[in-house]
Amino acid sequence: MNKNEIENIEIELFLNAIYKRYGYDFRNYAQATVKRRIRNILMQFSYNSVSELIPKLLYDKLFFKSIILNFSVTVSEMFRDPFFYKSLRENVIPYLKTYPFVKIWVAGCATGQEVYSLAILLKEENFYDRTTIFATDFNDIALKKAEEGIYSLKEIDSFEKNYILSGGKRKFTDYYFTKYDSAKFDDSLKSRITFANHNLASDSVFGEMNLILCRNVLIYFNRELQNKVLNLYKESLSNNGFLCLGIKESLTFSEVKDKFEVIDETNKIFQYKK
Repeated sequence: MNKNEIENIEIELFLNAIYKRYGYDFRNYAQATVKRRIRNILMQFSYNSVSELIPKLLYDKLFFKSIILNFSVTVSEMFRDPFFYKSLRENVIPYLKTYPFVKIWVAGCATGQEVYSLAILLKEENFYDRTTIFATDFNDIALKKAEEGIYSLKEIDSFEKNYILSGGKRKFTDYYFTKYDSAKFDDSLKSRITFANHNLASDSVFGEMNLILCRNVLIYFNRELQNKVLNLYKESLSNNGFLCLGIKESLTFSEVKDKFEVIDETNKIFQYKK
């Protein structure tokens, strides 16, 4: 048995230990993602092998919390892929406006940039007050940052460029104020948002939604978990509800593909048909 095969056994034991001890299930994350995350942990804590991590994991809850941070993907930006938001504005919001009230789920919201982008868009379309938005992630630290709505000023220029390309209708500066080296987004943007912990790998259906955004999350899962999560979205959508995925994500391989009509293939917007 070579070194790589032994490492694979160690990783399997490590992921099982996380699941059995804490209930977090990373066993069906993409193998390349898992190996990259674990190697980062080994370097961070100066361990030589994965098996050395397991006793520490089992008995040290603080150590586990640091592992969660390593497995959580918090890379995001406001109006990321701006032409997606332009398409959402043009192809989805007019349809949703025919309802008196809608529920929206932003799954894997990380540190909140996407959900604030959505709130701005809905305000500009005079539709925000008729929505309830659920923003979820399994990382409580990321959720806390999302709820605060405070980001580095270094990011604002790229946020503003994306906002303009997305079809923004106002000055981006209308939505935040600056203090020291940070920008805090206006509290009115979260008046319809509920932030909550939810784990896509292990938790169940999350209400009945008219719109679900889960962009650039599935790429970190293997095919089995992608199918499981897409079924979760199907069960969480009302008839004619919309599902939005990341630009590099797809329904074509999945068990649920025949349940969705393509609204915008380029920007990965689909509509659920029961």
